[in-house]
Amino acid sequence: MTALIIAVSLLIGVSLGILGGGGSILTVPILVYLAGQDTKEAIATSLFVVGATSLAALIPHAWVHRVRWKTGLLFGAFSMAGAYAGGRLAEYIPGTILLIAFALMMLATAFAMLRKPRDGAKKATRPAHRDLPLKHIAVEGLVVGAVTGLVGSGGGFLVVPALAILGGLPMGIAVGTSLLVIAMKSFAGLAGHLSGVSIDWGLALTVTVAAVIGSLIGARLAGRIPQDALRKTFGWFVVVMGVFVLAQQLDPGVWTHPATWAVLGAAASTGVATRFWRRSRTTHPRPTSRARQGTALK
Repeated sequence: MTALIIAVSLLIGVSLGILGGGGSILTVPILVYLAGQDTKEAIATSLFVVGATSLAALIPHAWVHRVRWKTGLLFGAFSMAGAYAGGRLAEYIPGTILLIAFALMMLATAFAMLRKPRDGAKKATRPAHRDLPLKHIAVEGLVVGAVTGLVGSGGGFLVVPALAILGGLPMGIAVGTSLLVIAMKSFAGLAGHLSGVSIDWGLALTVTVAAVIGSLIGARLAGRIPQDALRKTFGWFVVVMGVFVLAQQLDPGVWTHPATWAVLGAAASTGVATRFWRRSRTTHPRPTSRARQGTALK
């Protein structure tokens, strides 16, 4: 079992180093279902692991100038406030509710990893020399930080798009900068949890060392492997884990209730319809305004 925990911890680190997020979402399930920890202890331990791993992965990115320090420090400062508040609030929320919220966060993470980049995200990969507006930093930082403090997720899948799309940072710089933000808010969330939770430091350090090694490997591989394929594969794996965690926490009667299947059916239908609509727009794009003007002149 220990070997399996170390192997998956390496995977967490590799994902964090390459993608700037995603891998940390697996830390809590590993600690709960493989290590047998209590939910709140697992969340607190996860925050320590994610924070230390993010700091380690940050070093190679900083060495090659893939970190926007001003934006990262501002974003991280607001995230720390939200994470500390979320950590203190988690003390009063039952563990089952936290795990259900975490499972929903896993599914949201998977959705963010599986969806195709929008045009705005593609444009954001061009070099930019402006920092994220302060009001966006404040709102995004507080919200993402609160999520981190509550459920123990690094929230990189929220930070990276915010830095890339809203701030106009190239994707490589957005990934590097997100690691600074994740580290800051993870340690702040941990501080909020420590008032009511004790940590098994032996296990925490074992998982952290494995994840740090993986993050250094991932940072070295960043840009050398097809990130889209890796993101999709990891996204589907997170979907499976999220459904598993959700199934473990919800009462069996919920899954047999007609309303549950009605909601799932409606969600699936909406997803399929949206996918076909986007595909039809890609296959049959609208004529540009210039083309329409040329037609009108004829």
